Amino acid sequence: MSVLLLSFVGDDFTGSTDAMESLARSGVKTVLFTSPPTPEQMMGYPDLQAFGIASTTRSMPTDEVEKTLLPTFQRLHEIGAPIVHYKVCSTFDSSPTIGSIGRAIDLGATVFQSSVVPVVVAAPALGRWCVFGNLFARSGKESEPFRLDRHPSMSRHPTTPMDEADLRLHLGKQTSKRIGLIDVVALESGGAHLDGEVVLIDLLFERQLATVGKLIDSAAKPTFVVGSSGVESALCAHWSESGRIEKAPRLQPPLPATPIIAVCGSCSPVTAAQIKRAIDDGFIEVPLTSEALAPAIDAIKNGDSVVVHSQHVDPGLVSNIGATLGSVLHDLLCETNVRRVLVAGGDTSGQIAKVLGIESMEMIAELTRGSPLVRVHSPYSSVDGIEMTFKGGQIGKIDFFRQVQQGISDG
Repeated sequence: MSVLLLSFVGDDFTGSTDAMESLARSGVKTVLFTSPPTPEQMMGYPDLQAFGIASTTRSMPTDEVEKTLLPTFQRLHEIGAPIVHYKVCSTFDSSPTIGSIGRAIDLGATVFQSSVVPVVVAAPALGRWCVFGNLFARSGKESEPFRLDRHPSMSRHPTTPMDEADLRLHLGKQTSKRIGLIDVVALESGGAHLDGEVVLIDLLFERQLATVGKLIDSAAKPTFVVGSSGVESALCAHWSESGRIEKAPRLQPPLPATPIIAVCGSCSPVTAAQIKRAIDDGFIEVPLTSEALAPAIDAIKNGDSVVVHSQHVDPGLVSNIGATLGSVLHDLLCETNVRRVLVAGGDTSGQIAKVLGIESMEMIAELTRGSPLVRVHSPYSSVDGIEMTFKGGQIGKIDFFRQVQQGISDG
């Protein structure tokens, strides 16, 4: 059996596939589970080098975060990977009451007996940069970078609005631990080292990834680290530079697949624009209503791709959008021969995965950074083996839906 390099738990579904992608692109054999894996499941992957668990803690009240993460961290501690990553969104979605990253840090530091917790939020490949502790992010693939408290979506997020771009101040509202910073100047000097209970590490250029990865790897083992998929990118850059892993052959883009099903619970302006473009590109629009199933089946049987969305949702479905979309998708898969699906929305993705009974998944191809194409495993025959991509609200070009349909990689 291969030696495990890393385990991780993601605070939402799309973010978890993003972390898996960063590892798989570097040749690290990785599987993503939807719950802590049993010993039998682990034995089913004898060449496994890394694995993750997709959770939904980003949208949970803080007491539920603790109830979910404590047994999960304890299970990861039992499995014994030398580095354990709590994967959070690269826009640091959190507050003291919802999806508290600070509470996750407190729990992880206790379970793994960590004297220092590195925090890496930036992910340059995704358009996320941290400079002097302040986070900047694009709004869609082509936009200019915004300081997060001025970001058109994140500053107005309906659950966890970002009113502070300095991540030390933002995180300081969620934990009493001392928060230090390794800024870009110290990073460039080559003499930076981890010092403090929690240490935020700036990241501006991809050429700094190996340096950041070496810093993470320098912490006492087991190492508990918090951050975006920038953590995986940094570690893989360091492991590759030090010869611990070999550079992987480039994954081939997938073949076109028509028709496909797109289901969208995301309310972001980026996803709204992508939906409109998909309809312009020939996708059949199916607004989420109690009558959505029949027209979607008719369109698919006519050879058309469909986009089922909640942009103008029936008020009676508002409190249960993800589960309702999941039920519609399950029925569509049972009634048609569609084998490729796009899901938009982090919270929506987790709810849909639960309805579909997805137990694990592996990356099979690149599409755009942050949203790989995966093959899922489920006890339901209509779901098992299908190709899916899970897209966060801010991810992808405006024609991403067509890109998934045609199997086009950003390259």
